[in-house]
Amino acid sequence: MEKNRWVLLAVSICANLCIGSAYAWSVFSKPLQANFGWTATEVNLAYSICLGMIPLAMIVAGKLQDRYGPKWVIFGGGVLFGIAAILVSFITSLSGLYLTYGLMGGIGIGCVYGCTIPNTTKWFPDKRGLAGGLIAGGFGIGAVIFGPVSAALISNIGVLSTFRYEGMIYILVVGLAALYITAPPAGYKPAGWNPPEPASGAASTGAVNLSPGEMLKTPIFWVLFGMYTLACFAGLMIIGHASPIGQEKVGLTAAVAAGAVAFLSLGNTLGRVFWGFVSDKIGRFGTLMIMYSLSAIALFGLVGASTYGLYVVSIMGVAACFGGFFGIFPALTADNFGLKNLGVNYGVLFVSYGIAGTFAPTLAAYLKESSGGDYTTAFFIAIGANVVGIILTVLYKNMTKKDADIGIAA
Repeated sequence: MEKNRWVLLAVSICANLCIGSAYAWSVFSKPLQANFGWTATEVNLAYSICLGMIPLAMIVAGKLQDRYGPKWVIFGGGVLFGIAAILVSFITSLSGLYLTYGLMGGIGIGCVYGCTIPNTTKWFPDKRGLAGGLIAGGFGIGAVIFGPVSAALISNIGVLSTFRYEGMIYILVVGLAALYITAPPAGYKPAGWNPPEPASGAASTGAVNLSPGEMLKTPIFWVLFGMYTLACFAGLMIIGHASPIGQEKVGLTAAVAAGAVAFLSLGNTLGRVFWGFVSDKIGRFGTLMIMYSLSAIALFGLVGASTYGLYVVSIMGVAACFGGFFGIFPALTADNFGLKNLGVNYGVLFVSYGIAGTFAPTLAAYLKESSGGDYTTAFFIAIGANVVGIILTVLYKNMTKKDADIGIAA
């Protein structure tokens, strides 16, 4: 059983690697604009629709996997995401892009991600932060691989054909990975490990395992919801515009900017693993405070970035903090509301990601176009989001009365 859970973690990471190619979106943005004559705002709306659909699909996928297991939900999600990418290669209109990549792609991603994260957390109750960080890291590393690969394919076979061939890869890899993924037995715990006392947030609700309806009635949920929305805002804004920011602010070529996107994705991936590990050691509260602060500092770096080095360091800093949130919030959900309904509960909390994803990239595109190509205002809005995130984290700390989350997953 111990060995099998690590193999299951590995194949879950492979599945997330494919759907994580969505974080390489900025590599496709300008080629789509050039191919069809669309504006940045029009093209990036497809990405925003995709991000908005992910949490909605996660709620349904979470409920299905809590009841029937994750295997076929992940399989179906991978096939849908692959078909969506293949269909993009045949589009002739914006509505087609929105329907395929935006709607279908977002649902497919949500089905896969909405099962791999909570299912892995259930397999690793002794290492929630680390396991959540590793599985989320698979999502992040997808763009490290698909970013430069996609850029090379686009330059050789065109943007539409690139979507087609990558879609085939998604179907094959996620489909095969799904066949191995199973849920742990009821009440599973690793050999030699005993669960700690419930976190104070969970105790304050009067129940260890809360249903989604019960969770929604707790003040702690809404504080976490606000924290997660703000945590996602800066990262999704930068990820959606990383390549254009490099080209227009620093003067990079499309090829060099695509390489920088790989650095961003590397930061995203490393942050998911590193901060998940740190949160298991020093506690969720301290880790969140550090990440919000570092994200704001990195955004200040982007405001003044005029060299390739500062640009890369800044986007990697934002991405590393952004990625870390995805290793911590599944653990926070389990800490406060229990494991029984974790799939659907985390899906409900993840709606915050959809809200940030719907507004942040589109807002950045609008502000850039309305100011003649300048992203500065967008950067300062993202800095403000991190500051408010710090305030809400302090509120969460006070609501839970004590830093009882230290060591909850250790």
